[in-house]
Amino acid sequence: MQSFTYKKKKRANQSLLGTLGEMKVHPTRLIRTLFMVILVLFVFLNMHVLMHFEPRNGDEINISLLRKLRHQGNWGDTAHVQTHLSELSDAKNANDSSGLEVFIPINQYNKTFLHRDIEESNLTQIHLEIERANREQFIHNLNKFGLKLKADSLVIVVQVHDRSQYLQILIDSLRKVNQIKDSLLIFSHDVYSDELNKIIHSVDFCPVMQIYFPITLQLHPKEFPGQDPNDCPRDVKKEEALKKKCNNAAFPDKYGHYREPKYCQTKHHWLWKLDRVFDKLEVMKNYTGHVLLLEEDYYVAPDIITVIQMMNNLKKRDCKECRMLTAGNYDKTQSFVVNSGKVELATFISSRHNMGMTFARDLWNEIKKCAREFCDFDDYNWDWTLQHLSMKCISNKVQVMKMKATRVFHMGDCGVHHKGKKCEPLVKQKQIEKILQDNQQHLNPNVMKVAGTSKIKIRDPKPNGGWGDIRDKRLCHSFVSAEDERKMQRFMKSNDISILTG
Repeated sequence: MQSFTYKKKKRANQSLLGTLGEMKVHPTRLIRTLFMVILVLFVFLNMHVLMHFEPRNGDEINISLLRKLRHQGNWGDTAHVQTHLSELSDAKNANDSSGLEVFIPINQYNKTFLHRDIEESNLTQIHLEIERANREQFIHNLNKFGLKLKADSLVIVVQVHDRSQYLQILIDSLRKVNQIKDSLLIFSHDVYSDELNKIIHSVDFCPVMQIYFPITLQLHPKEFPGQDPNDCPRDVKKEEALKKKCNNAAFPDKYGHYREPKYCQTKHHWLWKLDRVFDKLEVMKNYTGHVLLLEEDYYVAPDIITVIQMMNNLKKRDCKECRMLTAGNYDKTQSFVVNSGKVELATFISSRHNMGMTFARDLWNEIKKCAREFCDFDDYNWDWTLQHLSMKCISNKVQVMKMKATRVFHMGDCGVHHKGKKCEPLVKQKQIEKILQDNQQHLNPNVMKVAGTSKIKIRDPKPNGGWGDIRDKRLCHSFVSAEDERKMQRFMKSNDISILTG
């Protein structure tokens, strides 16, 4: 029985070997099979790419912006440019490119920006650090929040001088704001300070960027724009100044006074900041949404972003000519019970509409067109100057929608316009927080509506002076004019004022 089984297996094995031996390999058939496999894989991969990466509505990806973003020192390969117009409430049609988004994914970004501790007396090193920060345009907290800017986003820009305690209180109020994690928060400085930097580095609730006004009193304490030893004293008569041959003898303001550097810097910083944010930052190049302007001594309500978004929606329906949304007001008594969801329409008045100003690129472009008028108007106040532009230069004036119950509070009891007053920011903070706590149920209104139009008659403001110096005017021009920028660079190297007058 065993012998029979063995023979049977042997015959089977011989048969199998014979069959294998008779098989022939056909090279043509093998090549054809491999080609078909490769072709199927190629088609499958292309279908995958088309299904997952083709922009919706046929919009084109802005390749040039994508390349710029990817080649910025701090962006890496995680920056994407997408157009999703169908998701934007204000998209008019599929060919409208105004909805271009900048999207940086969360948790794909690990680089850090190292601030160097620098002695504030080391002006050369501070200058280099400011240049580096402005060049690199680093955005903090991308690893935690990413960044997505589109037409209904809000970018918040804070103008910072040197009041660290006020700045800390403002940041504490921003921390409580609804939806803050979806905003880009930009701090614009005219003083470089380790103390200020450390405060801002404590911001862990949204993406953050710092920019630095580069032509400051800090960097030029004994030359323009600081106080040159040969500059004319404020109150010297022009005839005497000409005899003394002080630098700016020919350029007093309309009241016969010569420039005071500490008052001039704020107007310079304000215009430079807007140009920087709207026209120079890569992340903002295609942003069409609103920018909220704050200052270091403000305090914001927790529903400020929600309210601004509601105002913007109301503007589209009931005030298409409004180009500025103002979230704050200076009313001494605030009735949130009555006015929480109400707005007033008006024409811009600096003393009523300069706190919590919010506007988009269209108004900035109008301001930029009027930059020469802005820079030549003999007033050191940027807001007073803006009212002049509204009356004399900007088309159809600047129409404003203002909240009747403020969402921005001014804490600054001391500063440029408050001499001799005792600074008590903590006292002011407690007062504001009590107002908000008492009216908590009236924040985040369900409805926003127009509750009237201001009847205040406005006029072209009388200039306050302080802005007669040709150097201030040319420096101001240089922020938006390449020709004036070149002249200013030559002047800063030579201190020859004739360069600016030619």
